[in-house]
Amino acid sequence: MARTEREKMLAGELYVATDPELTVARVAARRLTRAYNDADYADTARRQELLGGMLGSVGPDVWIEPPFQCDYGTYIHLGARVFINFQCVILDCNPVTIGDDVSIGPGVHIYAATHPLDPDERIKGPELARPVTIGAKVWIGGGAIILPGVTIGEGSTIAAGSVVTKDVPPYVLAAGNPARVIRALR
Repeated sequence: MARTEREKMLAGELYVATDPELTVARVAARRLTRAYNDADYADTARRQELLGGMLGSVGPDVWIEPPFQCDYGTYIHLGARVFINFQCVILDCNPVTIGDDVSIGPGVHIYAATHPLDPDERIKGPELARPVTIGAKVWIGGGAIILPGVTIGEGSTIAAGSVVTKDVPPYVLAAGNPARVIRALR
């Protein structure tokens, strides 16, 4: 039996993002993010309800400052006590897993989405996606960009403005473009 475009997307294979099933899912995510971003800031119960309906899983005491944008939402998994500041964008074409006690600064972008490097393949339209994993107790500074397929180890700090292109080990400070380990934190 042929695999759906969603199945190919989640398997990290070339897929067609304009597939009707995927388009419907993205439209639903846009509606939910709009409702979340427009919700009364003081109505924390409503905001938590919207997060629960929008994201794949949400631990207790999660807070996301609006505006927030994502592709699907259902492939985002947040641990307990995650704080995400203003203007975060998560392109969750593959699972984006964020551990407990993570703090994410303003304007951070996390991309599971990517495209073929070969220009002849790229112009045909299919896309790719790779999972992103952020361990517990990580701090990501404002304006950082996390690229597809990256894992950030527990307890690490990503400096503001960094572009994380490869895995970061646990308990280090990484900074720069591309981000590199500056020093151990333990």
